[in-house]
Amino acid sequence: MELRELGRTGLKLSSVGFGASPLGNVFGSVSEEQANASVRIAFQSGINFFDTSPYYGGTLSEKVLGKALKALNVPRSEYIVATKCGRYKEGFDFSAERVTRSVDESLERLQLDYVDILQCHDIEFGSLDQIVNETIPALQKLKEAGKTRFIGITGLPLEVFTYVLDRVPPGTLDVILSYCHHSINDSTLEDIVPYLKSKGVGIISASPLAMGLLTEAGPPEWHPASPELKSACRAAATYCKENGKNVSKLAMQYSLLNKEITSVLVGMRSVEQVLFHLHNFSYLIAYIHLCSENL
Repeated sequence: MELRELGRTGLKLSSVGFGASPLGNVFGSVSEEQANASVRIAFQSGINFFDTSPYYGGTLSEKVLGKALKALNVPRSEYIVATKCGRYKEGFDFSAERVTRSVDESLERLQLDYVDILQCHDIEFGSLDQIVNETIPALQKLKEAGKTRFIGITGLPLEVFTYVLDRVPPGTLDVILSYCHHSINDSTLEDIVPYLKSKGVGIISASPLAMGLLTEAGPPEWHPASPELKSACRAAATYCKENGKNVSKLAMQYSLLNKEITSVLVGMRSVEQVLFHLHNFSYLIAYIHLCSENL
């Protein structure tokens, strides 16, 4: 598994990251045995980055991931854990008091003394000025206290990143997490990569399968995409299948091509899913080597 540097943090993340939201039963029930086996095979295969949130499954994802990581029985320094704050089953709360309390709750569920990355979760649903003036300073204090090594923000609209980064002192934020903006149906994250690099922040991309759009099964009923986009992705999936290809494999391979993006987070809840995504990565590396030899 290729390791890539995350901005200026010094962290080296596996280019494929383990998205732990499915461990919160958000896409169907996952047993403790399944969760432990998935995390173990991912770690043994070179995945060292695990991402969760108290929002996923109403804190269940953090609890299950914490047990699975502890079951690895390896030194804490061998894996990187990111969690989030500000979004909960009960709703959004980006106040300094709540995010400060939140990290202690997360550490208890994860059975850890610290997390490597703590991120404000989906900041577009709060006041961005509150994020700048209250939430991020609170996260900086948590960083100084050693409860997290680095801090960041996540969101869907790309403009939230530029809004916040233009209003905090240089070096304040270490990482951003974007989702659904770096895949074969939407590559707009690449438009702001130079800007993000100029700010010195590391870049993580999530949901290369566009929350189910780029799968043969199609997206869940609640998916917010327009009917036109759903139809186009369905047609693409059908075309790929008719030609002996899997649209999800193509989407995953595309998402890994840009090395300016440190890690691509993919939701995983079974050994089969872990192996599927690892196979995609191995295929991509072989393809790149073949192209290099032919130049």
